[in-house]
Amino acid sequence: MSAAAFAVRPTTARQLAGTGVLLRFALRRDRVMIPVWVGVNTLMVLSMPDTLKSLYGTAAERADLVAQMATNSSLRAMVGPVLGDSLGALTAWRAGVYAGALAAVVGLLVVVRHTRDEEESGRQEMVASGMVGRRAPLTAALLAAAVANGALALLVAAGLAGQGAAGAVAFGLGLAGVGMVFATTAAIVAQLTESARLARGLTAGVLGAAFVLRAAGDAATDDGSSPLTWVSPLGWLTNLRAYAGERWWVLGLFAGAALAQGAVAYALAGRRDLGMSFLPGRPGPAAGRLRSAGALAWRLQRGGVLGWSAGFLLAGLAYGGMADGAAELVGDNESAREMFQRMGGRSGLTDTFLAAMAAMLGLVAALYIVASVLRLHGEETSGRAEPVLAGAVGRLRWAAGHLAVAFGGTVLLMLLAGVGLALGHGERAGAIIGACLVQVPAVWVTGGIAVLLYGLTPRAATAAWGVAGAVLLIGWVGPALDVPAAVLDLSPFGHLPKLPGGEMAWPPLLVLTALAAGLTAAGLAGVRRRDLTT
Repeated sequence: MSAAAFAVRPTTARQLAGTGVLLRFALRRDRVMIPVWVGVNTLMVLSMPDTLKSLYGTAAERADLVAQMATNSSLRAMVGPVLGDSLGALTAWRAGVYAGALAAVVGLLVVVRHTRDEEESGRQEMVASGMVGRRAPLTAALLAAAVANGALALLVAAGLAGQGAAGAVAFGLGLAGVGMVFATTAAIVAQLTESARLARGLTAGVLGAAFVLRAAGDAATDDGSSPLTWVSPLGWLTNLRAYAGERWWVLGLFAGAALAQGAVAYALAGRRDLGMSFLPGRPGPAAGRLRSAGALAWRLQRGGVLGWSAGFLLAGLAYGGMADGAAELVGDNESAREMFQRMGGRSGLTDTFLAAMAAMLGLVAALYIVASVLRLHGEETSGRAEPVLAGAVGRLRWAAGHLAVAFGGTVLLMLLAGVGLALGHGERAGAIIGACLVQVPAVWVTGGIAVLLYGLTPRAATAAWGVAGAVLLIGWVGPALDVPAAVLDLSPFGHLPKLPGGEMAWPPLLVLTALAAGLTAAGLAGVRRRDLTT
């Protein structure tokens, strides 16, 4: 063996030195977030077989569903084509796109948090001063994402094994594959950008583009064969065909894409200085233009608000266009009708569907408000809040700027969702927009809990993601499983009137708004009295 070959080994070893320690540290930091989101995703998938069995209990009903989906392009665009009439195939169809997207989100969040976030805060520079290799942080971040996706694959495969072992393994590995593809995408973007916020936004944009490409392809064909579907990793999950004649070779696409993107990320990481990026930000103006803490908060969060706003408007347009098609799809299926009624009330089926979609968008808005509130925690722990508060800005003014963006942004998101639903449906704009705005007090309660956790116990602030995950799980899975009303009432969304179609009830909205105000006030009192992280 040549001397050059011997020289490579110690160099590689030095570049990866400390990877194990950093991996353990990353998993410890994410000991709440990863289990919560893996658990939510797993339970969402595993609840589907029983739900679908209650809705389509006979082979004839399932065959009729497959036939109707073949002619309903709008629903195929949202949830993909049905490739088989077994319970396993219907589970892979109904949960696949959204479970895959959730796995992608977790992967990108984990990688950006342990790469660009660490550099931006300055912690990576301190870590790098020890015996830590140049590529160890990136390796540890990707391994943490692999642990999360591996756990998801294992739990899903074990939970669906009763529907067929081969399909269960294929579906579990497919979900993990989607997660790792977007984790490595985030690894590349983290090298290109100089801020974690921009890295998350750009990677989320790639995920959004993948969803749109898959939706366009699935709307065009009823078997996933469109070239647009094959361009998207979410489309690969469809074309893996779990429980419908598995195409095992599609897993090679996930592996190849993840390895190729990982190699690019490693190459980029070795060609830049710590803290630097290949796409540096533009210099700011010579004279500052931010005159208040609120203006600074808006400047920091405006990208996220605009991105969420565009997503809610597009989602509203899509769901509004599906309303009539959903009514036709349910038809005379009494079980499906009852499930929609548990979600959206007991009015006409179209109104029930619109109410259910408004409620679902409200649940997603809870994720926005938690992320926006926890921006306070990020500013504090990174040290950026300290110079702001060293001037003539009080803690409450500083916090109020971010909370105005968080709570006011919720109103904007639900307003745009209502506008989208109304435009997509083409009727009763006032009633539909009102149905979306009714969700706001429940979203505010979730945000108030996040403020309370941050203000009183900042070390446990990230537990707010667990609260949001629990609310999401109850709202999505609870009605499908027909859980007791006492469980549904644990979520603030369980107390809202079911609009449009139902009767308006002001007392629950007023109580929820007062509760949100109380939680927020208690959290701000904690921020004012406790020591800040410096």
